[in-house]
Amino acid sequence: MKPERSLIAQRPLARHSAALLRPAPAAAELLPVLARAGEQLARKLRLALAPVHGGEAAMVECGAPEELTAAKFAPPGLVSISLLSANADAQPLLACVEGETVLRLLDRAFGGPGEAPSPLPRELPLSAELMVQRIEMLVGPPLAAALGLDGPIRALRRAASMAELAALTENTQLAALSFTIREGARPAWTLRLGFPLAALAELVGAARPAPKPVRAATPADPRTPPFADMPLRVRAVLVDVPLPLATLSALEVGQVLAVPVARSVPLRIGEALVGHGSVGAVDDRVALQLTQLA
Repeated sequence: MKPERSLIAQRPLARHSAALLRPAPAAAELLPVLARAGEQLARKLRLALAPVHGGEAAMVECGAPEELTAAKFAPPGLVSISLLSANADAQPLLACVEGETVLRLLDRAFGGPGEAPSPLPRELPLSAELMVQRIEMLVGPPLAAALGLDGPIRALRRAASMAELAALTENTQLAALSFTIREGARPAWTLRLGFPLAALAELVGAARPAPKPVRAATPADPRTPPFADMPLRVRAVLVDVPLPLATLSALEVGQVLAVPVARSVPLRIGEALVGHGSVGAVDDRVALQLTQLA
């Protein structure tokens, strides 16, 4: 089909903002942000994990973030891996605790010395899963606070391996934080958190707009625009004399009424009293000299 005339655009083509087309932050930009969040979380975990240490605060150190795949997130052997979610978008998070640590904490919770059986069982007992749930509950609030998330962090499920967890593919790129937790002379244990790189910008707040600075409220200055040029009708009541209806109906031309002029004349804007003044004259015009402001 051949058009009868050449085609002309009805309106200019859309021009997209460069900010909208800007690529997502690279891992090199996000890892330092995650490292700072990890340092904040380490300080918060000292007291948050006290319930599993008999009420005693532990020393918590955060290692540098490292990039790895989901297949290498959990160490070999007996472990418990938790799948967590953050925000309404259900951004995935991973948490990992070694099985020996869980069994030592469980033994201590039941009044024991805090020792794990040797050799270790092939899988964790059901009571150990309750200890993992407790660790998840203790870590969730400080983790959300360190990341600056609005909503809570929820635990979805847990498993003994990444394959059993069935949450991420083996090649999913993660940024991992490892926290070394020491309490006195007891053996240290490790808590590892994993953040998918694809969701890291949202999790650490790099993709969210910076909050606007809050400006302190100050009273408006009437001497500056737009208030300075606003016209206001000012009314000074010189005389306010009550007259009976009989006198008012008998008024005649030339009659003189005695009216007392107050020494202090009120000055009003609408119904609001703004001040008082005394009556005088300036250039043959009645004037009011302010003597008091309301």
